[in-house]
Amino acid sequence: MSVDPTLVAHVAATAGLSATEAARVIEDVLAFHAEPVEAYVVRRHAELKTFGARNPEIFARIAGELGDRVVAAPRLTERQLRRLVYG
Repeated sequence: MSVDPTLVAHVAATAGLSATEAARVIEDVLAFHAEPVEAYVVRRHAELKTFGARNPEIFARIAGELGDRVVAAPRLTERQLRRLVYG
């Protein structure tokens, strides 16, 4: 994953990190937010089940979390992209 050098420099300067540390932090954050919706839902469902939650509560909670979370966009084909632009 290629990280924008300007972003690395900014994070390094504002957080007091070396460029290497800043790049690693940025890569970790990007990887965290790159999790596809499907994977997030399955992972969170399993986590909440472990604590004894029931499906109606789990699905309501996950729906709320998805509204506040940055999630990876689905992979789109060229045709789908064109349809978004041209209708």
